[in-house]
Amino acid sequence: MTKNKMTLESKSPDFSNQPGSQALSEKKSDEVRALPEQAMVLIPVRNMVLFPGVLVPISIGRESSIAAAQYAIKSGLPVGILLQKNADVEMPTANDLSDMGTVASILRYVTTPDGTHHIICQGLQRFKVLEYMGGYSFTVARVEKLEELPLHEDKEIEARFIRLKERSIEVLKLLPQVPQEMLTSLQAVEAPGLLTDLVAGYLDIKATEKQTLLEELDLKSRMDRVLEILIRRIEVLEISRDIDKRTKESLGHREREFLLREQLKSIQKELGEDGGTSANEIHEFREQIKAAQMPEEVTQQANKELKRLERMADGSSEYAMVRTYLEWLVELPWKMNDQDAIDMAQAKAILDDEHFGLDKVKQRILEFLAVRKLNPTGHGPILCLVGPPGVGKTSLGQSIAKAMGRKFVRVSLGGVHDEAEIRGHRRTYIGALPGTIIQALKKAGTRSCVMMLDEIDKLGAGVHGDPGAAMLEVLDPEQNNTFRDNYLAVPYDLSQVLFIATANVLDPIPSPLRDRMEVLQLAGYTQEEKREIARRYLVTRQLEASGLHPKQLTITDEAIAAIIRDYTREAGVRNLERQLGAVCRRAAVRIAGGETQAIHVDAQDLAEILGAARFENEVALRAGMPGVATGLAWTPVGGDILFIEASRTAGTGRLILTGQLGEVMKESAQAALTLVKSRTDQLKLSHSDFEKTDIHIHVPAGAIPKDGPSAGVAMFIALTSLFMNQPVKTRVAMTGEISLRGMVLPVGGIKEKVLAALAAGIEQVILPSRNKKDVEEVPLEAQRKLQFCFIDDVNEAVKVAIQT
Repeated sequence: MTKNKMTLESKSPDFSNQPGSQALSEKKSDEVRALPEQAMVLIPVRNMVLFPGVLVPISIGRESSIAAAQYAIKSGLPVGILLQKNADVEMPTANDLSDMGTVASILRYVTTPDGTHHIICQGLQRFKVLEYMGGYSFTVARVEKLEELPLHEDKEIEARFIRLKERSIEVLKLLPQVPQEMLTSLQAVEAPGLLTDLVAGYLDIKATEKQTLLEELDLKSRMDRVLEILIRRIEVLEISRDIDKRTKESLGHREREFLLREQLKSIQKELGEDGGTSANEIHEFREQIKAAQMPEEVTQQANKELKRLERMADGSSEYAMVRTYLEWLVELPWKMNDQDAIDMAQAKAILDDEHFGLDKVKQRILEFLAVRKLNPTGHGPILCLVGPPGVGKTSLGQSIAKAMGRKFVRVSLGGVHDEAEIRGHRRTYIGALPGTIIQALKKAGTRSCVMMLDEIDKLGAGVHGDPGAAMLEVLDPEQNNTFRDNYLAVPYDLSQVLFIATANVLDPIPSPLRDRMEVLQLAGYTQEEKREIARRYLVTRQLEASGLHPKQLTITDEAIAAIIRDYTREAGVRNLERQLGAVCRRAAVRIAGGETQAIHVDAQDLAEILGAARFENEVALRAGMPGVATGLAWTPVGGDILFIEASRTAGTGRLILTGQLGEVMKESAQAALTLVKSRTDQLKLSHSDFEKTDIHIHVPAGAIPKDGPSAGVAMFIALTSLFMNQPVKTRVAMTGEISLRGMVLPVGGIKEKVLAALAAGIEQVILPSRNKKDVEEVPLEAQRKLQFCFIDDVNEAVKVAIQT
């Protein structure tokens, strides 16, 4: 129910075009012929229904409605108020009007100065339209007036009447500023039908629902419907009142809090203390949010948090958290950057100047940069540089950033075992921060940066989730444009970031993560490459670190070669740089002490500076006797040589394996022994030698675990040499897996193994024939200095390796 009823303009259907009708102007309205019996003037109305006994004002605007009202007043006749079904129809027809309406008497007709016509009507009784009549300038229809049925004493009607009056008064009391006269008039009503119609008329419901109530002739059913609506309305009003009450209490608390806070600021100002978040700080945050050019969703979140901060006391536990969150949002780089200005000639010069060798890797990087220049908006591959430590993976990433004119930022992933380190912690935790990706972007200050994901193979899953799974979204160009950090809780676009990953080995990287990256293998350096790198880069860098000038210390090429050969044995150049640093520091001590002005270091001076040589030619020491073969192994830090030693003693044919061998390597030893036994006739050996002999195979460096099938050929040659009592050639090394048929199968890590053989002084390398294509990746220097022998069967290895 509502206190005041809105009046709506009524408009009448146009029946002037029906047969026999004549249009009458207002000047001739008094000439309209009298209405036949049961005929009534109708005024169609929009969005309102008049009930019997209800007094309402109605605005009329159409000429037909005005003519109808004026005719009724002059003739002293009542009018019929009828609901128009579709309020949008300007000239309704009979099909657009309801079938039942209310007979009303016009108590007053008012025309306002602006030309608007109003009539005040009081409902009398219901009527039903029987037939529309033409020939009038307004709507006329033959109707049947519906009389209210006389009521007999009915307890059900009486009970509903009492309930309806109580509920009606209850609704009026819940409404604000209800006139007392309305309450009095409702209490004075004694007729159940009249009360029902009055309440229905004042209810704030849709016109279609009111029309349904009007058309309900059974009083009990009508009262039940009105009661149902009243009960629902009371529930809504009570909830609304409770909400208003709580809102007023909250506003009162906030007003009190605001007043106290202002007083506190005044007191702190008098005491010379800081008063917390001032209006200037709030304004500054607001300006920073505008300047950050955040996406619309992020801007809304930032403004929401700023409003919270503005209302929050600086002593609140959440104050620091919200302030820190806003600082992160405004300090992150959200703006789109200009396209990369890539100069291919300059990029090539940078790569050549800063890196020696690595021709294939540099060529792939140039291809990557060329595609990026021609298609800046495309999603290029994510490069993963894989190789042993010290070969220049990180410095390659820095060179790519320099060639693209981008900032370089490094994220270390080694040892990360918590997913929150990548995605960040939720703000519900004390001391929460964004993940390392968002932190690195803030450090870079731009979305268009080169981000080095260092040691991605060292990620480890733990009880706090799998960080490798979180990296799947980071490294997927189709998903990372809406990367969601748990701390920020808003999407952040990582599509402009150029990710470059590094790893020592590929095996620990999960296959879904590995599938998102293009792998570039970086093998170890040859001795010539190490010498050139030392001469071009390392010596100069260590001289600067020690505060020396090139004229104060000179290191000969022979000294550098001796350091590489006798003091370092690695795939990269880190230990080489450390030894050169030791030479420079020793020289700095002598020059700073005034002993000399310049120092010249040659190969023979290294023993005094670095001590005795740490590595010696193990090939010459261990080879040259029956039962010893030199194998080639692959390790995460590059290639290495591996000695296979076999010995026999009197026994019962047992096979003893030592040297901390893995299961696969043990199986290779058993396969090698079985293969030697099966070829005793070809090798001219005696079966009795195996039956009365225990065979012991040992791989030195027993503290180091060893595994893999690639030592199969070396084990077969060691056993064959032992039983033939013929030594293996000194400068021959071999690798390859064997089968029980004597076939030599391909293995991996050929490039690293060949470089290790070259560093150890090997002259001839025996490889499986199916690995011939892998030799193309070996540096030309190694290809020139080594002799390669490709085999398909172990008998070919015997001919090449064993001295006869």
